[in-house]
Amino acid sequence: MADVAGRWQTRLGELIAEYEVPGATLAYLHEGEVHEFAAGVLNVATGVEATPDSLFQIGSITKLWTSTQIMLLVEQGRVTLDTPVREILPEFKVADPEVTKTVTLRHLLSHTSGIDGDLFLDTGRGDDCLEKYVEACADLAQNHPLGATQSYCNSGFSVAGRVVERLTGQVWDAALREQVVEPLGLTHTWTLPEDVLRFRAAMGHMGGAPAPMWGLMRSAGPAGLICARAADVVAFARAHLEGGLLADPRAMWEPQVDVPNPHTLGRQWGIGWILDEWDGHRVISHGGNTIGQAAMLWAVPDSGTAVCVLANGGHTSAFQHAVATELFADLLGLAVPPVLGPPAEPYETDVERYAGVYERAGMRITMTVRDGVLATHMEATGALAGAQPPMDVDLVPVDDVTFVGRPQGQPDWWSAVFFRLADGTPYVHLGARATPRIG
Repeated sequence: MADVAGRWQTRLGELIAEYEVPGATLAYLHEGEVHEFAAGVLNVATGVEATPDSLFQIGSITKLWTSTQIMLLVEQGRVTLDTPVREILPEFKVADPEVTKTVTLRHLLSHTSGIDGDLFLDTGRGDDCLEKYVEACADLAQNHPLGATQSYCNSGFSVAGRVVERLTGQVWDAALREQVVEPLGLTHTWTLPEDVLRFRAAMGHMGGAPAPMWGLMRSAGPAGLICARAADVVAFARAHLEGGLLADPRAMWEPQVDVPNPHTLGRQWGIGWILDEWDGHRVISHGGNTIGQAAMLWAVPDSGTAVCVLANGGHTSAFQHAVATELFADLLGLAVPPVLGPPAEPYETDVERYAGVYERAGMRITMTVRDGVLATHMEATGALAGAQPPMDVDLVPVDDVTFVGRPQGQPDWWSAVFFRLADGTPYVHLGARATPRIG
């Protein structure tokens, strides 16, 4: 496979140019060997070159590390996946008293709690930031009933991080190092900016310019604050494929819930991992997006292959898909499913039934019908409103419940699936999140 590695020294640079990505790093594990590549710059304002050992924000891939921390505690007999959160954190509560009493670690790690999950709240830089965050969850409403479906929940992982703190007696960052980072010998994996600054670190970009801020607040740590080089992320995945951390890493690959929109990330969610199938092969993965940075990790267990690509802006979704499509074909002859796009022939359906306002914590989506087209206006709310400009997308029907749309200036299509819960409540599933219609 030396010819593959040689080709990717050049190909990564070609792809970042095509997708307007300032800089990227790539690492892959195949046939027992790890290969690393880098292209572009870490910051267009400084021109500092990206190198394989540069640290990028891996965003929500962090959730796999937090899930692994919980599973280590499960294997030690300290807790079970079905232990109610309240048993470990008696102070924990959300708006629904029944959910407060019964939500479990399994719900948190599989995104089935229904807790409105995008509470980004700065609770300070102190070691008590997660303690304060849990206190702030008291008013969080339900996005959907407990266990009724899947909806991405950042808040649940900050709570899970606090569970780790309570059970280990350490702050989450220190527990992560003791449980995962140091046992794996990872030298380029850090959570706090004062540590990241000791390395070459990427800056996120929005609209081709450096982002207005470098990173998220510390309370988001267990949900998305790890910074790492791509090879460290691949080493973490290798431990899940080959052993070295968990006695039974496959327990995290067991399906927990079907994803209402299987066209975006995968068909099912496990414990932390997103689960899918390509060409008859099981694929486990996770992605991450922060402020102008994007990360993706895929692993194919039956081949022992893992791939991580990190980028700091541009058309990152299309870029990641292009990397995966070419690289998995090179390594395994494996066909990555294409991104769902509009049908070859226009599909007619009643779009009026989906018009309305859909809202959850952090996002308000207004859908109106204009000239027979379902026009969608998405507006971030809350702490990140200033970092995410409003977006308008016209949705095209693929079938009666599935629609696709492409934001202006973007090369890739998004997918949205409309569905109802057992009680008839209408939702749209977009961006891995279930958003209820409120009007």
